Amino acid sequence: MRAQAVPGEAGEATVERNGTGRPDDERPWDRARAGGGPAQPPDLPPYPPGGVPMPPPVRGLRTLLMVLAGLQALLAVWVLTHSAEIAARMWEDDAPELHSGTVEFYGVLFMAVAGWGVATAVRFPTRLPGVRISALAYGWVSLPFGYLVFGVSIFAIAWTGLTILALVRPNQPESRAWFR
Repeated sequence: MRAQAVPGEAGEATVERNGTGRPDDERPWDRARAGGGPAQPPDLPPYPPGGVPMPPPVRGLRTLLMVLAGLQALLAVWVLTHSAEIAARMWEDDAPELHSGTVEFYGVLFMAVAGWGVATAVRFPTRLPGVRISALAYGWVSLPFGYLVFGVSIFAIAWTGLTILALVRPNQPESRAWFR
């Protein structure tokens, strides 16, 4: 807090005021110091240095977005490194080398969507309402990803379950209150 000098009335001395509008000598820890007793620091809230802590559902959503985006990025790297093999399996009749660019395009698209998920999760401490909307949109975009990539398998079911959690958690009351 920064002290401000406030001019007094008709020749009176100026009074130093702290950020709360009270004179500096009205702070209880300053009175203890002036009386010769030990200086007591003010009681601080049990918050981390960055401010108000995230509620558990918001922390869980942030972790979930990081996990989903990380898995999606790993899969994108795999698609990009094995694009010729994937194209050969998908387009057996046509020339597969012509279609490896299409597979690479989808790998880059998967990587961009994964980056979006990480960027959204990193911006959670800003508490902006647009971050909650971005988390919802990322969940909707990621929902068909499991079916498109994994087909009908246990991985698609697990992916769908995680993305449904990513869609439900931003609408919880704690999440709505955090992003206001």
